[in-house]
Amino acid sequence: MRNQEITLTAGDAEVVVAPANGGRVSGLRVGGVELLRQGERFGCFPMVPWCGRIRDGRFLDGTTVRQMPLNAPPHAIHGTARNGAWTVARTAPDEAVLTYDLVDPWPHPGRVTQVIALTEDALTLSMAVETYGTSFPAQIGWHPWFNRNLGGEDVRIDFRPAWQLQRGPDHLPTGDRTEPKPGPWDDCFGMPDGVDVTLTWPGQLEVNVASREQWVVVYDEQAEAVCVEPQTGPPNGLNTHPRQVTPIEPLEATTTWTWRRL
Repeated sequence: MRNQEITLTAGDAEVVVAPANGGRVSGLRVGGVELLRQGERFGCFPMVPWCGRIRDGRFLDGTTVRQMPLNAPPHAIHGTARNGAWTVARTAPDEAVLTYDLVDPWPHPGRVTQVIALTEDALTLSMAVETYGTSFPAQIGWHPWFNRNLGGEDVRIDFRPAWQLQRGPDHLPTGDRTEPKPGPWDDCFGMPDGVDVTLTWPGQLEVNVASREQWVVVYDEQAEAVCVEPQTGPPNGLNTHPRQVTPIEPLEATTTWTWRRL
């Protein structure tokens, strides 16, 4: 069951899932209006087993330096699972469960499970990373491309982060925290009480992106779309904020997008 698209429905909301294209949500329509930018590399894809860029594609795994392919030279970006075909574990009219086995070039065998659940006014995405053997560092995140314009005014992004990570010339955090600055952004922000970002298309729709995680990357430098990316650690986090997947404790994360008409 790798190649088919899956359509979920609840009320007047519709989600299209593309297991063969990186396990991504390729479409989200509310009242017939498409919220996600369309195209093979857009929609909303899972970032796993890391998020954003790894400096020079290298990270420290215990005492071993690992090298990932430089798919965004001079760095490695957004994990490996978005380039693979996911397997459909089960489906229901309003839910899909997908799995992806971590394989080369990732050095550790493991499994990622993603649950995509739709209600009339919300989409919840959950992921868990489990190991088949030894412990390893990992990250989980999602990279949605929301359409900047839905046919009216451009979207407005509202959030109140506690800090912004200073971005170096290589687009990676320097490690220093600063006061949040006005956009445009391609930046990582800290929200210690959980990610809470509201997208408003005036007179049309409001979408709240929430997660218990405390890191979010906001990218709005593209004319067609804006990205709000909740994740378990910042870019280059395998080196700076590693989270361990162990035989007794998977790495888990969830984000929920809730909408209302204006």
